[in-house]
Order: sequence, then structure tokens, then C-alpha cells
Amino acid sequence: MTGEQPRSGDGFIECSDGHVRWGVFGAAGAVFVHPDETTSGTEPAVLLQLRSAFSHEGGTWSCPGGALHGGEAALDGALRESEEEIGAVPTPHRLLGEHVFAPAVDWTYTSVVIAVPHRFGAPRNFETEAVDWVAVSEVTARPLHAGFRAAWPDLVPIVLSVTAHG
Repeated sequence: MTGEQPRSGDGFIECSDGHVRWGVFGAAGAVFVHPDETTSGTEPAVLLQLRSAFSHEGGTWSCPGGALHGGEAALDGALRESEEEIGAVPTPHRLLGEHVFAPAVDWTYTSVVIAVPHRFGAPRNFETEAVDWVAVSEVTARPLHAGFRAAWPDLVPIVLSVTAHG
């Protein structure tokens, strides 16, 4: 595929399990974590994005993300989508792990967990109403996007590993 432009994955696909999902080539999102103290103590904080009324499940909190382009790696797609929705990701950042939701043989959503050196983020387009850094223990108190809510229990151990990585 050298020299070719990646094909946009924007669009809906009817998956092998009969559900229609966004992302012709699947989708990915980034859970950003910062290890510093939060208002509730010394636990890590994660960046949450309030989805605007114009987005699927608007009015809920989730991580920034979206459709992957053809041939795009999940990490690359999650970082691209994040930059479009909440701004440039600070460097150096590091991948802590990922969780793959695979409800069908032809579609996945990959949540990548990324440690960042400082807090960042602001709404950059119509998809994002607000951005907030939230203590890990306070995430489930928010109205969460259904997919993010389902993945959160699997993401927490990865998020908490930020303290082990220094």
C-alpha cells in the first residue's frame, strides 16, 4: 500500500452478528491517564470526553475515538481521532496496554490506554462538548457511553498500571 492514501473508514457496517456499527474497518479510542494527584487523592486520573448532542449517544462520557482508516493500526487511529476531537497529544507518551471488544468476526473496537506527561485537551470539533480529567474511582459516577461503560472494568487494571510504570 506504499504511496496510496488510506481509505476512510467513516461509515456504518452491518456486522456478522447482525448489528450495525460505525467504522467500516473497525474503530478505536484512547484512554489517556495521568498518574499525578487528583482532587480525590493520589489515584490516577483519566481524560473523559463529553459527547455532544450531534454524536452517537450524545450527552454521555467516553474516551475520544472513532472509525479506523483502511490498514490503520488501532493505536494510530486512536491518536488521530483524539487529535481531531480534543487536540494534540503531549509527548512523550507511552502505551500501557489495550482492550479489544470483538462482538463480531468482522468488527472490533480497540481501546488503547496511554500515559501522558501532563493533562491536556479541549473540545476541537462538533463531536466534543467538554473534556474533563476524572479520578479512576469517580468514572462510573458519570453517565457513560454504553460501549465505554462495558469496557471500563477491563480498562481499570491497565489504567492503574501507570503507577507501576513510573
